[in-house]
Parts: sequence; C-alpha cells; structure tokens
Amino acid sequence: MSALDAPRHALVFGASGLVGRHLILALAGAGARVTAAVRSAGSGARVERWLREHGLTRAIETTIVDFDAPEIVAGGAEAFASVTEIHNCAGAYRFGMPADEARRANVGIVEKLLDFAEGIPALQRIVHISGYRVGGQDPATVPWSEEHRAAVYKELGGYEASKVESDAIFQARALERGIPWTIVNPASVIGDSATGESDQHIGLATTIEQIWDGTATALPAGRGTFLPVLTVDYLAAFMAKAASDPAAVGKAYWILDDATPPLAEMLSHVGRHLGAKVPWLRVPVGIIKRLPPQITKADPETLGFLSDDRYPTGPANALAAKHGLRTPDVLVSLDRWADHLAAHRFGRASAEDRRIVERGGLRTFELGRSDSSRVILPGLPVNADTWAEVASAVDARAVDLPGLGLSGGTGVQDWDRWLPAVQGEEPVELIGHSLGAAAAVLAAVRRPERVTSLTLVAPFFLQPRSGFAAPLRPFVRSYLRHVDAARLSIRLTGSAANAAALESTVGDLRRTGAARVAAQLALAGSPRWRAELREALGRFGGPVRIITGSEDPLDPDMLARLASRPNVELISVAGAGHHPQLTHGAALAEVLSDVIRA
Repeated sequence: MSALDAPRHALVFGASGLVGRHLILALAGAGARVTAAVRSAGSGARVERWLREHGLTRAIETTIVDFDAPEIVAGGAEAFASVTEIHNCAGAYRFGMPADEARRANVGIVEKLLDFAEGIPALQRIVHISGYRVGGQDPATVPWSEEHRAAVYKELGGYEASKVESDAIFQARALERGIPWTIVNPASVIGDSATGESDQHIGLATTIEQIWDGTATALPAGRGTFLPVLTVDYLAAFMAKAASDPAAVGKAYWILDDATPPLAEMLSHVGRHLGAKVPWLRVPVGIIKRLPPQITKADPETLGFLSDDRYPTGPANALAAKHGLRTPDVLVSLDRWADHLAAHRFGRASAEDRRIVERGGLRTFELGRSDSSRVILPGLPVNADTWAEVASAVDARAVDLPGLGLSGGTGVQDWDRWLPAVQGEEPVELIGHSLGAAAAVLAAVRRPERVTSLTLVAPFFLQPRSGFAAPLRPFVRSYLRHVDAARLSIRLTGSAANAAALESTVGDLRRTGAARVAAQLALAGSPRWRAELREALGRFGGPVRIITGSEDPLDPDMLARLASRPNVELISVAGAGHHPQLTHGAALAEVLSDVIRA
C-alpha cells in the first residue's frame, strides 16, 4: 500500500482548544482516525467528554505533547508512522505577551512540529493555522536578522509579530524539507454557527462585553473598517476538506465571511440584539489608535485589526464550493455567539447548562436541564443564577422573568405571551419565588391542564404588604443601580455573607434591570393586584405547596384560610427569610425534593 492509499489518520495539535475540538468532530465525521495531542491526561479526558457531549460516538486516541521536551511526543515520529495528516492548532492566542514568550509559544512550536513531521513516512499534509492579518509572508526572508525581528516585534507587539514570523518559518522549513503543506488564514473566529458555543473571550468578544455591560463609551467611526468573522465549525470543516484535497498542497487560504458588516455596523447590530445601550458616539479609527489604553479600554495590539483592508478570499471560496461548504449567515451566527457569551457571562459562568432561547418572542435566559419538566421562576430583585445550586439539586430549570436578569422584555406586561411558551406543551411542575410566585399562579389558572403541581416560595401576595409608593420609584431605581453586592446581601438576607452569590444580580441591575425591578416592586405593593392573585390561587384545584421562611411568615389571615384548604400544604424553613435559596439552599432543596417525591 502506498502512502497515498493509506487510511486517513489525523494528528491534531492544540486539540483541547476551541478550533481543535471542532476540527476533531469534522475529521471524525469524515471518517478519519484521529489522535488528539494534548498537554495532560486531564486535558485529554476533558476533550473526550466534550466530544461525547457533542455527538461523537466513535472513540479517538490521545497522546501527551510536551513542546519543551527533546521528543515532543513519546516515541517520536516512529510511534506515529500511520499518520497521514497533521493539523497545527497549537500556540498562544493572547495579547500583551512579551516577545520572548510569544516566540516560544508560536515560532518554537512551528519549528518543533516540522522537525517531528519530517520523520513520518506516511505524511501527506501538514495544515497550519496562521491568520488573516499575518498570512502571506515571504519564506525567502528566513532567517530573519536580529534587527528585522526587533523592528517587527516592536511595531506589532509580541502576539501578532510571532504569528508573522511563524508563518514565514513554517513555509520556509516545509519547502526546505519537502513536506506537503497547506496554510489557513482565518478571520476572527466566533462561536459555532448553530449553537454559538465558544470559550474564547478575547479580541472582538471583549468589545462586545464592553457594549453589553455598558462600559463602552464609543464605537469606531470608519465606514470601511472591516473586522471579518468566521464561525468555528465552518473553519473546522474547511480544514478537514483542505487536508485531503491534492489541489490545496502549497496553498494559503484566507478564510473569512465577506458578508461581515463594517465593524461599527456589526457592533451596533450585536448590541441591539443583546438589548444593550449602543454608544452613540463614533470616534475615527485614526484617533482611537492615538488614544491611551486607559481611554480606549483596548490592548494596543488589538488596534492593528482596525483596518479598511480586504483580503484575497477567492481561492478559499472556490475550494469551499468545490466541496459543498456554505458559509453560515453571518448575522444569525453573530447573534447566537453573542447569546452564548452573555448566557455564560463572558466566561464568568462556566456551567454548560446555560442558554438564551426564544420564548413567546422574547430572549429568555434559562439554566439547568433544558428538557426538565420542573420550572423555577425567580423573584425580585434576584436572577436565575441565585437559584443555580437549588435548581441543580432538584433537576429543574430556572428561568429569568421578562425584563429581569438576562431575559429580554420589560416586565409583567409580557407574561400573557411569555408564560405559555415557557410552560411548553407538556405538563410541568411550577416553582415560583416571590414575584415568580405570581407568574406561577397566573400560568396555573390559565392552563391548569399543563400544571401538575404549584409550589410557591415566599409568595409576596400572601404575606404582609411590603411594597412602596409609586413616587419612590426613582429613589429605588437609583439605589438598585448603584448598590454593591455586599450591601444588597445585607438588605436581602441581613448579612454580607451572600455577596458572592449576588454579584451577577448586581451586574444585571446596573446594566438594564434597575428601572424594571423598581417598577415591578411598586406593582407588588398594589392592593388590587395582590387581591387578584389571591383569588386566582383559590381557583387552582391542583396540589399547592407554600414554602416560607420562619422569619418571613404569611399574613395571619391568609395562613388561617390556606390551612383549611385540602389541596394546600404549608411548609416552613427554620431560620430562613425571604430568600431561602441564598441563605438555606440545602434545606430548601431538601424540602423541594420531598415535595417533588410526594
């Protein structure tokens, strides 16, 4: 059997990264045997788990790579004699690196990979990821003089300069040693086109976060400023196809979506989609590049990407068309990526069971198992994140109400169209806390056939009135917008001990939630609405459990009335106040588990 007839065996370096994981999926889907080169056994286990969670049923192999060792993988090239293609997704993607560190991470890896690849007898291709701003270097300039290297690193910064140098060295050494190669020069890589999933939070993601949290003061004003994007799954599919296409040998491909809008337009679109306040101020790119980082809030290395340049995408588009690859809709992909970033709070919330979905025409945040028939509706002023541990313990999904937390909408006025969509078409168990208890009651009486049980935690309308007069709303709004987590914890629980659990709530209040929370707090004090909710609860004939903290009891008159109803069970959590999910989470979860079993 000749090398060209050998079964496809791909060795992927940088397999644990965003591109590497998606590339393994694409290669395995194409029928290739895949070996993932990872830094540790733990990293390999995480990659294998991620692949299983993303639908890969075939097993892959893993090997440990150490770029500082004499042999970067155990056994050297002889141990990988069957490998037909190598994909280099390894390296450091981080701005602000010192030149020496950047060279070791990017140039050094390329040099050692080519030394390793030279000894593999069946190797038909090595595919290297370069970049759309750094690709196309002249291999004839290698080796660089010390003066030239120093000038390039000074001008571009460590990360970009090391990618420029590694592009030139990769070509020069591969040509010198007769190794068939292909280079891909991707644009800014964003999340998966279907799910938006991404765990990279630098570059463009940082700018989107600044718009989302309100710290961005201006957008770049250049009409032609072009920062192209590319979904990670499309890049992976392209690399898998290019590695097996003989016509791609010795070629470099600029892979990007030419339909990407100009940068300012793209950022405005994403900001509107996230419901953020898009800065109205536009600053010319030339001025941005002259401003100090304290004002721009950007690493100086990233400013080189603010350019009007366009790129030679024709060959990549032709190869994609040849293999039936279609670029996903760029605006839809950007929206899904932005939703994933926001749902995971730009890397601060790492759990995978978090998502922003459409419910009743509103962007809605959920955490927990997506198909759970147990739904938690949180109260004011907190968000679903404060219920994460309890939701996990009882296998429920917690959902931010409209206008609160990470959900879109404005408030109670959205409930009519939103609640049926959250319930879905199958019966659910509703668990409502405080204001969420009101939503749960209304959902239950409007569609009783879709509610198997109703659990109300600290239902405000069954407790002594604690709302405030409407004229106080501006003061409440101001307080909520400026309160820190420690003070809010003291306000809600009597102690600062729960401040960490309220950090995300404080962030949501500062972004967009303070005014909406203040409005709904005022509504909660309405005697008329409280009476309507009590009457509605009386009309629900299914099982009702009412859970209160011993320090946050029901109104005595309501307690007496409720105790006489055969379908109502009253439960008290000793020592708890109005937010037992914060102060007595384990006890609350145990009570809810008992309720669910019953």
